[in-house]
Amino acid sequence: MKAHIININIMSTRKIFPLLSFLFLLALIGCGENNEEQADSTKPRARGEIGEIILVIDSAKYQGPVGDAVRAIFEEDIRGLERQEKIFNLRRVDPRAMNRVLRTATNIVYVTTFDDKNPGSQSINAQFSESSKEKVRSDSSVFMLRNENEFAIGQEVLYLFGRNEEQLIQNLKANKDKIQNLYEVRERERLGKGILSRKNSAIHVKGMEKFGIGINVPASYQFVQEDESFIWLRQPTPTTNRADISLFFYQTDYLSEEQVFPDNIIRLRDQITKSRIFGDPAISNSYIETQQQSVPSFRNINIDGNYAIELRSQWRTHNLSMGGSFLSYTVVDKESGKLYYMEGFVYYPNEAHRASLREIETILLATEFTKAQTKPEN
Repeated sequence: MKAHIININIMSTRKIFPLLSFLFLLALIGCGENNEEQADSTKPRARGEIGEIILVIDSAKYQGPVGDAVRAIFEEDIRGLERQEKIFNLRRVDPRAMNRVLRTATNIVYVTTFDDKNPGSQSINAQFSESSKEKVRSDSSVFMLRNENEFAIGQEVLYLFGRNEEQLIQNLKANKDKIQNLYEVRERERLGKGILSRKNSAIHVKGMEKFGIGINVPASYQFVQEDESFIWLRQPTPTTNRADISLFFYQTDYLSEEQVFPDNIIRLRDQITKSRIFGDPAISNSYIETQQQSVPSFRNINIDGNYAIELRSQWRTHNLSMGGSFLSYTVVDKESGKLYYMEGFVYYPNEAHRASLREIETILLATEFTKAQTKPEN
């Protein structure tokens, strides 16, 4: 079975490109003036759906190689899904059409090159000082500026630019993962503020008592089943407008590095679910298993200071009555000598799974492992 493995540290996004912010702090006059009042309470609150990005770019540039490079970043397919779904919802706007309402969007990305004479690019270029343009011309590594709260509170504005298209495309391709990660972390934080504002305290206590970890889930999630090494939780009110989402947590001893090899993670998952999770408990062969025909996607990450493996793939019941997507994290806690497997899986036939997987990701990555060294006393 082939697997796609990526190395990334989810905790490092805020450290991306510190040099760029320094170089342009004074040089980018157009943005600097707006940023002076970023904490101004008179600014409106930013608005926008989770995962939505307003892309401000000249139409001719969008239809050319630069547009291809930008779409490769923001419209890449979500890994591990059978049907194609983009990681972000990209909405292109002509620079000259950026009105007062559009400027209050939560996520805005401006894209331009300073050699472009088309009206749309010229509209963006007018926001840059001549000294900042000269810096870009003299240093090909300078291509990005982040500016928070530029037009609205809670907003992230990203400028992507270059001396010419060749230079910009080169930088976009080289920094694709970093730019994606920036927005993935930002949108996860935004979603978390909403869905985790009210947590199920009973489940948090149960996680500490049983596993020594802080399980943080929305108040709407409830217990389904548990044993000495396993907890299954579920969003109990799925509808035609909301997916059926389940979460489960499992703990075992960490004995060797081989336990986190891709094939062994899938084998562990199937061992957990075969005796515990059924599409219909009355039908013994309706147990959940990993769909072998799908190509799983793995990546190495760091969760709360612990080495972990992310897995995205498809599940089905053994009797083929149900199926869907899942996202899991296998976490190694060497200090406690424990291996944790935590997963969220979606049942939502014929509907998009992007929003559900983002919710699962947000919840699972909110799990607290730094407190897992000792279990609380009764």
